[in-house]
Amino acid sequence: MKLLVADDHTLFRDALLQYIQRAEPDAEVLLANDLQGAFSYLEAGEVPNLILLDYRMPGMNGLKGLEKLRRTYPDMKVILMSGVVELPDIQDAIDLGIVGYFPKTMSGKAFIKAIQLVITGEKFFSFDSEAYSLMPSYYGDQEADVKNGAPSISSAKQVDSKQRIESLSDREGEVLSYLVNGDSNKEIANRLDLQVVTVKLHVRGICRKLGAKNRTQAALIAQENDFQQQVSS
Repeated sequence: MKLLVADDHTLFRDALLQYIQRAEPDAEVLLANDLQGAFSYLEAGEVPNLILLDYRMPGMNGLKGLEKLRRTYPDMKVILMSGVVELPDIQDAIDLGIVGYFPKTMSGKAFIKAIQLVITGEKFFSFDSEAYSLMPSYYGDQEADVKNGAPSISSAKQVDSKQRIESLSDREGEVLSYLVNGDSNKEIANRLDLQVVTVKLHVRGICRKLGAKNRTQAALIAQENDFQQQVSS
């Protein structure tokens, strides 16, 4: 199995790589941090079984990058990944011929199972069984139903991630900045002169407000929304 993973978030890319290597030790994984990097592999003659593209990485320009990739390499299987994306964009991506949509809120185990399924020829789309619609990527880690083909999209309640970020207190914003940087609770506590237990409480509050399952998902949501917060030196 050969995969091409293109994502500009090092934290997510490295975590996914580790999951793949543990589940499929013989898998070959090509890594790129933007769309041009993905094209460079393909232009060099690499033929992956599956391409996983981050929706918001450099070079994508909305869905124009996906459209270019599908036009240039129509036989390649492409998965769209994102931490934040709206339902109409997913539908447009389906119309462009993607074989799956993976929210970054999926667990590593779910990611691997979905990849294995798609490689066998199936299609995988995160699906809200209650609303009978595609699940936007910021809804949290839920078991997605596998559909052989794209489900129809109906209206569903949407969460404004930027408003959620704006609801954070100043201290929570500081802590989130360090989460984005990849700092541990102990490092954050030292930088902000707090107790580790206090930092843990702030992290828990941040995850609750952002609808994130863990600190990694909270950091991804922040990155996807171009979150910037002045951190203490």
